[in-house]
Amino acid sequence: MAKTFTRIGREIALAVKSAGPNPEYNSRLRMAIQNAKSANMPKANVESAIKKASGKEAENFQEVLYEGKGPHGIAILVETATDNPTRTVANVRMYFDRSGGALGTSGSVAFLFDRKGVFKIKAEGHDWDELELELIDAGLDEMKREEDEVVLYSSFTDFGTMQTALEERNIEAVSAGLEWIPTNIKNLGDSEVEQVIKLIDRLEEDDDVLNVFHTMDMSE
Repeated sequence: MAKTFTRIGREIALAVKSAGPNPEYNSRLRMAIQNAKSANMPKANVESAIKKASGKEAENFQEVLYEGKGPHGIAILVETATDNPTRTVANVRMYFDRSGGALGTSGSVAFLFDRKGVFKIKAEGHDWDELELELIDAGLDEMKREEDEVVLYSSFTDFGTMQTALEERNIEAVSAGLEWIPTNIKNLGDSEVEQVIKLIDRLEEDDDVLNVFHTMDMSE
């Protein structure tokens, strides 16, 4: 929970830095606030994070994307928010090295992913056949129906349009964000999967890391 709150706090800080502290005019901040609500982050914590990020003493977080190859050739993207890129890159490189992987240069594996908007919504209470047709005009690329949840995908450029379309229909997302979706996934054996997961866990435990994306098949 503490790690989740730290990550959301940094997302709020980046959102405020990019477009100001008023969520009405800052779609990225609205997204971060909704994600905080879904994670049961207290409202006081959210307000404190916004106030801190908009004050003179705000920490100067930078967004840095690291690319590398994990064990068994699995491509990995690591999204970070850091106030010390020197520290962060040293840590990320160490995690890759210790796993038998290698940190790459910019562009080395990002081409194996598409960046998309991803919205997760409770399935109950909506006519999804009708909504699917309506949301195509807002940039809906794909809709996946799961047991109690519907996942909507949009292109990176249509993220804001899709967010607005959902808000206009009073549809509250459980979570929303931009994700790197692999264009091809790789199947591994059980022992190989464990090695990759070990690296992913190490990366996700680092306070500077926001998200980790990879090309390993996790469907089983």
